[in-house]
Amino acid sequence: MIQKRPMPEPQALKKLADLCAKGEHCSGEMLEKMRRWGLAEDAQARIMEKLLRLHYVDDSRYTESFVYDKIRYNKWGRRKIEQALWMKKVDSSVSSPILDAVGDEEYLAVLRPLLAGKYRTIKADNDYERSMKLIRFAMGRGFTMELIRKCIDEGIVAADGNIDFADDDDETD
Repeated sequence: MIQKRPMPEPQALKKLADLCAKGEHCSGEMLEKMRRWGLAEDAQARIMEKLLRLHYVDDSRYTESFVYDKIRYNKWGRRKIEQALWMKKVDSSVSSPILDAVGDEEYLAVLRPLLAGKYRTIKADNDYERSMKLIRFAMGRGFTMELIRKCIDEGIVAADGNIDFADDDDETD
């Protein structure tokens, strides 16, 4: 059996720097790559120190863009984003303040159209069953029960059967 030799340290540093220059990556991803390449732990520590010092890797910057992208493009809620960041080994001391800075209105702006779209496709015998299916769907996307309940409670079914999860600001008094 042929034993695969670990990648040389300078080559690993160049490869990781090139990768980081193309897009945001967190330190957990970099360490995992180096581990798979068979680099020694002391070499991994030296490379990570250099990547951090030269600002190729910045977990805070990575987390900000990750959170923004997952809310806007993937339509994820806070819990699913937290779980994904945990899987990428981003420390909660870095991720929590960034997640806390995202207001409920940003999540609601994503959740309302999601629920409205899902509402139209749900087959249910009664309102309770429909609500349970909406809740299950939204929780799977990582939204908190508080936000889900708020959307469902404010949802207004129009006479034509369409649901409107409108902002309170849109209503006229």
